[in-house]
Amino acid sequence: MAKILLGIMIASGIPFTFMLIKSYMKRKAEGRLEKESFIKMGLVGALANFFDTLGLSSFAIETSLFKNFNLVSDEKLPGTLNVGATIPTLFQACIFIAAVEVEPLTLFSMIVAALAGAIVGAGLISKLPKKTIQLAMGIALFSMAIILLAGQLKLFPVGGEAMGLHGTKLIIAICGNFLFGALNTLGIGLFAPCMTLVYMLGMSPIAAFPIMMGSCALLLPFAGMKFIKEDSHSAQGSMAVNVMGPIGVLIAAYLVKSMDVYLLKWLLIFVVIYTTFIMFKSYKESVAKENKSVA
Repeated sequence: MAKILLGIMIASGIPFTFMLIKSYMKRKAEGRLEKESFIKMGLVGALANFFDTLGLSSFAIETSLFKNFNLVSDEKLPGTLNVGATIPTLFQACIFIAAVEVEPLTLFSMIVAALAGAIVGAGLISKLPKKTIQLAMGIALFSMAIILLAGQLKLFPVGGEAMGLHGTKLIIAICGNFLFGALNTLGIGLFAPCMTLVYMLGMSPIAAFPIMMGSCALLLPFAGMKFIKEDSHSAQGSMAVNVMGPIGVLIAAYLVKSMDVYLLKWLLIFVVIYTTFIMFKSYKESVAKENKSVA
């Protein structure tokens, strides 16, 4: 099952890579290639994907650095983030699916659920106000952070060491990843809620990595090809991140795989707290933007 998943992911990355190179070369030949530094953008991508592999959103890090250093214009930012994340995320998925043995039924069903959520659920979720989703996710993650911290301090038992789920727990996990896949298309990251969910259901923290990396690896090539086709991304930035981003992935993957379970639990808590902060920050920005448009 794992080999089949890896084959599907690699296959989906082939047409994406051809489209990326073709777009880059065409822009360069026509003199439309962005003038920003390839090295600077690549270093941003390597740094962002290092932390992305640890469970922190590369989108949030790249958005901040690209904007602060004026490397990517606002209108090209969404496309650049999605196109740039594709190959590094495929690296993440291949590394963790091959190295971490999650029970095939759990791995496959949760990844397919995330893909289905992105395709089917996004249309339903998108009808809700984004600020409402951000507030609800922020509150949920904050609550989970408190529970996880209490468990790590041994105030009461939480989590587990299982590498698979069955029965009701598996159904809950599938439904949860369906929701997270839908939310991911709206810019609300899948990593932190997925990590929290599987751990709260009794799985080992390390088991979350192939699940969440695999989920995003199936989504991004198709999203990336859409942005490339619409020419709505920074070709220079996207190429730089795809070339240098995997370097950050390889370094971080080695660290994650060498961590013991105790440190992984603290990493999970840090990721959830960080994502909670980002979610509330995004909610505040959405409210401010809405109030400004009304005024």
